[in-house]
Amino acid sequence: MQKDYKLAALILGVFLFLGLAALGDLVGSAALKHKALDRTVTVKGLSEREYPADIVIWPIQFNVASNDLTDLYTKIDANTAKIRSFLEKGGISADVITLSSPAIIDKSIHQYGGGELPEFRYSAMQTVTVYSKNIDAVRAVMGSLSKLGKEGIVFTGNDYQLVTEYIFTKLNEIKPEMIAEATVKAREVAEKFADDSESSLGKIRKASQGQFSISPRDTNNPHIKKVRVVTTVEYYLSD
Repeated sequence: MQKDYKLAALILGVFLFLGLAALGDLVGSAALKHKALDRTVTVKGLSEREYPADIVIWPIQFNVASNDLTDLYTKIDANTAKIRSFLEKGGISADVITLSSPAIIDKSIHQYGGGELPEFRYSAMQTVTVYSKNIDAVRAVMGSLSKLGKEGIVFTGNDYQLVTEYIFTKLNEIKPEMIAEATVKAREVAEKFADDSESSLGKIRKASQGQFSISPRDTNNPHIKKVRVVTTVEYYLSD
């Protein structure tokens, strides 16, 4: 009876040993696989292109002054008509030209103490705005605006609100192609890294797309836009 008990205990011990050994192999194998999955490389891919702006917003502001309010409005209307005519002759259609309400200042209201009276009691600022898709025509007219200055129109241009804006509105049309290009470039970098480290490039672990940025190509060419996006991709590596 005692011999049978010892034999059973021996057999049980053998099975336990084999089981633990097998479990150790499984745990070791799983650990190796997990370690292999932990090997990754993170790379960035850049896509950068230049496109012409497709909308221009050009504010044109002028000043007039007078001691008579009726005369002041007459001057505003006359200068506005000259500007409209000049723009239309330059190929800018009338339907893209808008006018703001004139801003009129009565300087006598702000006169304090017995100081020297201003030469003109009233002054006014009027803004004519061009909102056009015809960039070339607008830029051509901009270059010859000084001709109107010679006719006595006093233009103002120091206000930050009067900066000409060039807008690119076709971002959604180019997004897929640029993202694809950035992803391809990211993979090229990852493949080079894998080759240098004597590894094989695996599947994508995760990827993120950076924000698109649109900026002027340079200060002298604000009508040409530089569109840029950076994609970040993490790949698995294996031996």
